[in-house]
Amino acid sequence: MSENKKSQNSNEGKGGNQKLIIAIGAVIIILLLVVIIILLVKKPSGSDSVAGTTDETQRREVYVSDDNVSEIADQLESAVDEYTPLGRYTAMMSFEWHFANGEAESKDSYVANSSGNTNDIYFDIFLPDDSENAIYESPIIPRGSEIRNIKLDRDLEPGEYECILVYHLIDDDQNTISTASFTLNIIIEG
Repeated sequence: MSENKKSQNSNEGKGGNQKLIIAIGAVIIILLLVVIIILLVKKPSGSDSVAGTTDETQRREVYVSDDNVSEIADQLESAVDEYTPLGRYTAMMSFEWHFANGEAESKDSYVANSSGNTNDIYFDIFLPDDSENAIYESPIIPRGSEIRNIKLDRDLEPGEYECILVYHLIDDDQNTISTASFTLNIIIEG
C-alpha cells in the first residue's frame, strides 16, 4: 500500500509542475499582449511632415500564439529601441526672399519657431540641382524664437532661384527626429 501512495504522490507532483508551467506561460503571453497593446496605442499615427502625410503603410496587429511568442517579443524589444518621438511643426516663414546682391542680407527673410511647436528646429537651403551643398545653414532656433534678415552662406549671381528649404525637427540631444521641405523663392536683384 505504501508503494501505491508513493506512485500517486509522484504523479500529483508532475501534474502540479505541469500546471505551474502552463500558468507561467499564460502569464507571459498576457504580459506580451499588454505590451503590444500599449505600444500600438502609444505609437504615432505616422505624421512626420507638416502636411501630415506618411510613407508608411497601415500596419495590422499580429496574432500572438505559443508558436510565435518569442519572435514577437524580439520584435517588440527592437521596436522600443527604434522608437522615434513625435515631432510637429507649424511653418512660420516668408516664402520669397529678396537680396540687393549676392552678399547682402535679405530685409524680408523671416523664419520662426512658434512657442506652440513641440521641438527646436534648424533649416538648410539648397539649390534644386544640388541637394548636398547648402547655400544657407541656420543655427538652432528654439521654440518661441525667430530669425530675420538672413544672409546666405554662398554668393549667388543675380536672378531668381526656386530653392528647397529643409526643416529639421530635433530632440534635446540635437538628433533629427523628422524633416519637412518647402519651396522658397530667392531673388538676387543686382
